[in-house]
Amino acid sequence: MGKRNWSRREMLGVSAGSVAATLFAEPLRAAAPPATAVTPELIEAARKEGKVNYYAAIELNVAERLGKMFEAKYPGMSVRVERSGAERIFQRIAQENDSGIHAVDIANSTDVSHYLEWKKNGWLAAFLPEDVIKYFPADQFDSEGLYATSCAWLEAIGYNTNLVKAEDAPKSYADLLDAKWLGKMVKGHPSYSGAILTTTFVLSRDLGWPYLEKLAQQKVMQVQSAGDPPRKIALGERAVMADGNDYNVILFKDQGKPVEVVYPAEGSPLIIVPSGVFKDAPNPNAARLFQSFFFSREAQQMMVDEFAHRSFHAEVKPRAGQRPMSEVKMLKSDPVAVQAASEELKAHYAKVFRV
Repeated sequence: MGKRNWSRREMLGVSAGSVAATLFAEPLRAAAPPATAVTPELIEAARKEGKVNYYAAIELNVAERLGKMFEAKYPGMSVRVERSGAERIFQRIAQENDSGIHAVDIANSTDVSHYLEWKKNGWLAAFLPEDVIKYFPADQFDSEGLYATSCAWLEAIGYNTNLVKAEDAPKSYADLLDAKWLGKMVKGHPSYSGAILTTTFVLSRDLGWPYLEKLAQQKVMQVQSAGDPPRKIALGERAVMADGNDYNVILFKDQGKPVEVVYPAEGSPLIIVPSGVFKDAPNPNAARLFQSFFFSREAQQMMVDEFAHRSFHAEVKPRAGQRPMSEVKMLKSDPVAVQAASEELKAHYAKVFRV
């Protein structure tokens, strides 16, 4: 995909650092479409279609668990999960549309700027599940009802407790530049992972490229997704992760693996994961039924309890032992700026880290 051109009006119409002000709100917020309840008619129409093509940027085990729960709740339905990194999903959907192929029913992405592009292209269908209107904050769904935040997490630092003592562990991004971590760190790549792209944008904005240039001199192992660094430290292949999702570290620790999460002093990038139904979905009713299930209390609670994700659903209970977002200093992205800088950011990152 080539670099997108955004007008000066679009760029100036955004408040930097605010997710809600850019992704889900306009200068004058329009009235959202009415909530859509799950009716017997919708279920019957979905069953006639029989399947859902779900493009997922969340991890495969989470997406498949959602699919199995949906199939159990609605016998006769099947969910086909197509899992990849957010940037690959974005490219795939663009290529399919360029070729006149309409295969995707519903998709989520960890790169929130993708929804701005899909909305601009007119590719999304207006559909808000009843639970979104009833239980989600207004700043977590699009004013035209085209998408809403399905889950969230924080990007963090982590370490292997067998290789690093708690008192010696890094407490900040600045600490990662200490010579003692040379050749001992791992991090994700922004050309594959939307979460890492957002994280790289936030860190380059708040800490500056000189910081990332110094980090690159630390001989950091480069992996793809935001879920890969936690796995590398859990296996002891690296002592410290310079970025990666917090939920896998939490889950590994619960399983008895020697890992610990660190929310850096400078702040932790907040990753929100919207989900939307596509206007030309081949299975539009099944897509709407799946979207409604995705935002239901039972599905949202499952993602919190089983996978340590964060939910904005008001009736979902926090996960026991997980540090709430309200107690973490968060670094929020600017989706319009991420989209405008995306290709240049990836190219500069590849040059700096020589990958």
